[in-house]
Amino acid sequence: MVLTTQGFTFLLQSLGLAQTLFKPIPQATIGTAHADSLPAYTGSSESKLATTSSDSPGPASLGATNYQAKSMGSSFATVPQPGTSSASCTVYPYDAPDLGEQAFPPFDQAKATVYRYRQQQSVNLGSWFVHEQWMTPSLFECAAGDQVSELDIASGWGSPDAARSLLERHWDTFINDSDFQYLASIGINTVRLPIGYWSLGPSFCQGTPFEPFSDVYQDSWSRVVRAINSAANAGIGVLVDLHGAPGSQNGQPHSGISDGNVNLFDNDWYINKTMSVLTFLMEELVNVTNIAGIQILNEPKNVANLPNFYSQAITTMRQVSPAAQAFPLYIHDGFDLEQYSAFVANRSDFVVQDHHSYFVFTPSDVAEPASQHTEDIRGSIYDSLQEASDRQRRNLVVDEFSCALTDQSLAGEADPDKARRDFCEGQMNIYQNVTAGWAFWAYNKEQCSDDPGWCFKAAVGNSLPSTFFSYGTGPLADPSRLPALSDMAADMSAPSHEDMAATTQPNGAGSASDGPTAFTTAVPARAIAKGYSDGYLSAKIFALFGMSKLGFTGQYMNDSIAALGPAVIVPGTEELYRQWFVEGLADGEALITSAVD
Repeated sequence: MVLTTQGFTFLLQSLGLAQTLFKPIPQATIGTAHADSLPAYTGSSESKLATTSSDSPGPASLGATNYQAKSMGSSFATVPQPGTSSASCTVYPYDAPDLGEQAFPPFDQAKATVYRYRQQQSVNLGSWFVHEQWMTPSLFECAAGDQVSELDIASGWGSPDAARSLLERHWDTFINDSDFQYLASIGINTVRLPIGYWSLGPSFCQGTPFEPFSDVYQDSWSRVVRAINSAANAGIGVLVDLHGAPGSQNGQPHSGISDGNVNLFDNDWYINKTMSVLTFLMEELVNVTNIAGIQILNEPKNVANLPNFYSQAITTMRQVSPAAQAFPLYIHDGFDLEQYSAFVANRSDFVVQDHHSYFVFTPSDVAEPASQHTEDIRGSIYDSLQEASDRQRRNLVVDEFSCALTDQSLAGEADPDKARRDFCEGQMNIYQNVTAGWAFWAYNKEQCSDDPGWCFKAAVGNSLPSTFFSYGTGPLADPSRLPALSDMAADMSAPSHEDMAATTQPNGAGSASDGPTAFTTAVPARAIAKGYSDGYLSAKIFALFGMSKLGFTGQYMNDSIAALGPAVIVPGTEELYRQWFVEGLADGEALITSAVD
């Protein structure tokens, strides 16, 4: 089932989602089948989920849904998923490739620095490893329960073997190497990869609702590793996003469950389980060159102890190894931009706030004209993002946004297509200029070509530009067009004595003729010169790798100051270094722009 914009709007209103900010959560059944007639597998008619078993290591008192075995139905009038029969819930055996032990290439610190600090033009690879019914409805045709979550798929389709064949075929075909090459060719330099804790394999399913179906995920982690390596082959960074945490961080189907319960934050067992998941991810990914970071949770409910949970998770992950101390960690703000902007601003380590932005989920958004949404983006939304970004040294991304608008928003526009394009490009431009990156939700979905609001492949060249390169052009066929580092250093106009005097004296007073003062000694002059040269040359270093630009500027400067040490940047001159780094970076980027135009 694919919802039209009008049907989608009606569904949001009928489900009472007006007050929420999450992505669509369709609850309607599929085709002519009812959930009660769909197949679920428990191993026997008396079997229940592990969380209700007395010998389960998990919290047995949480009252998890009991997926009872159902008889196989055959009243499906739907388009079959490849490898299935349209006449029944039969899944044909899938001869999945033997991926063996997937390994990451040797770590390259220089390239990793670019992947982690650069400005991000990104897309979400949604419904690849964490399934959403509105995006890939065919996978839910014979799901169990409410037919809306990953667990419903794993426990449906008649048996774990059938569900495993279905999902492995999907993992191998929904997105592949050619997709990463395409994304790189149009300037996408990062992808956000949503995974669930079940994606790590059967051992991480123990004690959770996925335990009876853990065999479905025997080879899921090897496919996650393959996805990361495929991105690396295209020069694309990967933000690994824990979209579904043990116990569920938000009760939403896109966290893997369909019972609506948020069990993570008030249950020590689930908290510890999540810490184990995050520790595993850090151990596996901290020395992977193209990993841009790990997102601790996706769209958590903003409960009172969420900041404490984040602090515990960050501390736990940083303790994995010395390299983990400087590794980028992303937190979603629970849709409270100001609260978590302060949280990030009060930390000095590489922690990034992720804020999601949609315009179809509230009654006012449904009714507001598209052109007014665009004005809001350029006005109040720009102001709030700019304030947050300035406060937290630009450690801010908008890692979910879309071109989705309701029919009502477009109804009064003289040119609806232009109104959508202005709305979508307006978002992208603001997020690009004010934050360290954006990520469109989502790259692919079923019936993609009919949905430029939510499907990136359909939006490119229509609601969105055709390319997204930081400098407006991709990697140069003739790299010699870029000035060599030695040439840039030779051409670099170092700050003059007058400039330094104006910078270091109060209110810019004084000049070289005033004679030496406490403000014009060699110490601040050294910080100014070093800051300018570092910024100027950093522009070239990032451009050499896929024509990238520095994105996490404040964090990069702070980490550079720490690496240089007090012998180079004397305490008390750090702000001079930062000020002139920004000047040098701007001049270096201007030189590169002139070289490639």
